[in-house]
Amino acid sequence: MEKQTITIYDVAREANVSMATVSRVVNGNPNVKPTTRKKVLEVIERLDYRPNAVARGLASKKTTTVGVIIPDVSNMFFASLARGIDDIATMYKYNIILANSDGEAQKEVNVLNNLLAKQVDGVIFMGHRITDEIRAEFSRSKTPIVLAGSIDPDEQVGSVNIDYAAATKESIDLLAKHGNKKIAFISGALIDAINGQARMGGYKEALADNGLDYNEGLIFEAPYNFKEGLALTDRILNSGATAAYVTDDELAIGLLDGLIDKGVKVPEDFEIITSNDSLLTDVARPRLSSVTQPLYDIGAVAMRLLTKMMNKEDIEQKTIELPHGIFEKGSTKQ
Repeated sequence: MEKQTITIYDVAREANVSMATVSRVVNGNPNVKPTTRKKVLEVIERLDYRPNAVARGLASKKTTTVGVIIPDVSNMFFASLARGIDDIATMYKYNIILANSDGEAQKEVNVLNNLLAKQVDGVIFMGHRITDEIRAEFSRSKTPIVLAGSIDPDEQVGSVNIDYAAATKESIDLLAKHGNKKIAFISGALIDAINGQARMGGYKEALADNGLDYNEGLIFEAPYNFKEGLALTDRILNSGATAAYVTDDELAIGLLDGLIDKGVKVPEDFEIITSNDSLLTDVARPRLSSVTQPLYDIGAVAMRLLTKMMNKEDIEQKTIELPHGIFEKGSTKQ
């Protein structure tokens, strides 16, 4: 037998009160007598009434729902960001709709439009790149949008990040200080501003500061996963590199395993610094030295920025940079 949907009308009739009174109880309005509140809550529990968020949204023109677009829900980098978003959303009584975009440009557009069709009050976008297509959708939409862990070089959209150029420069400086003359730069697509502009800018600056030549043969692009890191090992060794800066932890572990399989000692013969300091860096042996990012905080601050935008509060700055560091563990010489 199909379960009948219990409505606010059923609760009001059963508790012998007005629908307005039930609504006040559900929304935590204090202007209800304690005895009446108790009676209504008992009926709500007995009937298993669940307020319809969409119906409430139609009445208030708000759905109290935020869409979160994530390129890969299984990647620990994005999972940590999502946790920070969710905790702040809960604090401000927003619901989250999580959508996986697989980092594909067309799917990102489709996912964004699906979320906007659901009348979400705001969107947090975690993507590697702001394509012209997705930027056009952002511009068309009146819904507030904040980027978390991805950058908008034009700074048209609010974003929360670290200073990726500075973090990369510090990593290369450290590897150069250890005597490495050929340092590989291993990243996702260079067409993504976060890699091709911010990180690459820091890489080139550090090379120049340390009197090292920039060499195209030391630049490697790969999708962010373990197998790709493993597959790159031969090419990286053939390039003559004795160290690598890697922009993703899973990619870095693939490279680490590939090196160990070939009998290359890490860090004695080859040093690695990765970028996200996720749990994976501590699971690896040796543990991976990494740029530290406050991943949870990036998510939390992005959500807080979005709540301000949704409530039309004054915002001092739309582009927020949080502090970073470098945690030297077992994959770099001490």
